[in-house]
Amino acid sequence: MPSILRAANYPSRPINVIVPFATGGYNDRLSRAFAPYLEKELGQPLVIVNKPGAGTQLGNSYALNQPADGYSIMCTSAAPYIPLTVLLQGAPYKVEDFSMLNLPSRDYTLAATSADSPIKTFAEVIEKLKKDPSSLSIGVQPASADYANMVLAMQASEIDPTKLRVVTYDGGGPARNATAGAQVDVGFVGGEGFLPLKTKIRPLAIFAAEKVDWYPSAPLLAESGVKSDFVEGSQRGWAVTTKLKNEQPDIYKFLAGAVERASKNPQAIEALEKQELATTWYGPEASDKAYRDNASKMAKYVALLK
Repeated sequence: MPSILRAANYPSRPINVIVPFATGGYNDRLSRAFAPYLEKELGQPLVIVNKPGAGTQLGNSYALNQPADGYSIMCTSAAPYIPLTVLLQGAPYKVEDFSMLNLPSRDYTLAATSADSPIKTFAEVIEKLKKDPSSLSIGVQPASADYANMVLAMQASEIDPTKLRVVTYDGGGPARNATAGAQVDVGFVGGEGFLPLKTKIRPLAIFAAEKVDWYPSAPLLAESGVKSDFVEGSQRGWAVTTKLKNEQPDIYKFLAGAVERASKNPQAIEALEKQELATTWYGPEASDKAYRDNASKMAKYVALLK
């Protein structure tokens, strides 16, 4: 069926939202909270389909195996998971097989200390570690963007990462709690997850190029005088297969327009903010660029992500 004719009849039935995670995580909550507003724009119900497993590889493969007809879209942490499954798991797809509609949630590594810590700035951290790399304990999750950013910052400051006193945690949650509770001197963890603990920590440096709306008081890494490359953490939101984008451009454009209108709906913004979920509209072009740029950096620093 020609694209323009199919687009004219689209959508005429419920649309599946593939979430490659179990219920209860960020993307699952985002998809369900956003659904009423996106359904209004699409004129059809959304059916949330959770497909967890193999670090999103099962869900990603499932999405790629669906017909490119616009009745399957994704709500996912495009990064780091799609690049990680490609780089480290030999996934049978490429980063370029997925195209973004909008990635409203961008997480960045935040270096922080407890609110009662005598450490006031990231420059102080670097100064202490230069004198003695084991003088401070550092909490971080191994094989993560946070770990890669910690190592890159140390290398940029001419500090040997192998001499650091690193305390590893199984996830971001335990690492944040350890930071807020002063069990470690400094933690390197995704900044968004720190928001419920913001009164218990002091942000020292956020690994982002620009100030972030959800943590405007966090100093940028560059402000500390450390000139280091970094990778972004989670880039979460709405995506489709590139096959759909290429073969059904009118449907892709319709979907992007629906996500844009829902993202800018004041009622949606208010409802999602109450759940600490993002609705920021970056659009397909900017979201795609952020996703692919980050994937390239992850490939460059893949040895630090293992």
